[in-house]
Amino acid sequence: MLHPPQADAETNPPVGPLVDTTPRPIPARIAHKGRSVDLEPLHVRHAAELFAAAQSDRDGSGWAYMGYGPFADAAAMRAFVGNFAATHDPLAWAIRPHRSGTADGWLTLMEIHPAHAHIEIGNIWFSPRMQRTRAATEAMFILMRHAMEDLGYRRLTWKCNALNAPSIRAAGRLGFTYEGTLRDLLVVKGRTRSTAWFSILAAEWPAVQTRIEAWLSDANFAPDGTAKSSLGISG
Repeated sequence: MLHPPQADAETNPPVGPLVDTTPRPIPARIAHKGRSVDLEPLHVRHAAELFAAAQSDRDGSGWAYMGYGPFADAAAMRAFVGNFAATHDPLAWAIRPHRSGTADGWLTLMEIHPAHAHIEIGNIWFSPRMQRTRAATEAMFILMRHAMEDLGYRRLTWKCNALNAPSIRAAGRLGFTYEGTLRDLLVVKGRTRSTAWFSILAAEWPAVQTRIEAWLSDANFAPDGTAKSSLGISG
């Protein structure tokens, strides 16, 4: 359940509390290393590995809710990655799980608003071999932690097609709170898209961080990489 917005008790009519108005830093193109995965600033050199990773998605369903893809051939993937890697918002990283050693997906920080301390994690694409793995969760957590801890953003958002059940479940597992759905907001690949919105606020982040870090700990995983417990965070 959503809580009502905070108000400054000293004001009439009510307005929001005063906050630190220092603009937050813009994310940089730097690598991030984790226990099970590394994030590398996306580059056209990743394109061949990414195209190979995508080939196990036989019916292209992994692209159903993306604004791009699937890619007909390696040249098409290379052209897309070359352009995508050059943008600053979204700012993209290739995901390299330690178990495979290859670039198996990407994700971004986007909708970057330094003056409002608001940032989003999105444009997430995982190849089939990376889906539902420790590396997938850790890749997202690394950028979440970077935004909230290292850069000091106050609001982290997640949005997805309102029909994208796996993304909605992922938002809940990661501790995002559902805020609502904007109906028929966009047209994507010729189809209407309603968008579901989720968020984590700075005051909520410490508890979220603690639970994800506990789930990612080595003690929670069997030698074959299977998690012993469910992350089980509800938004």
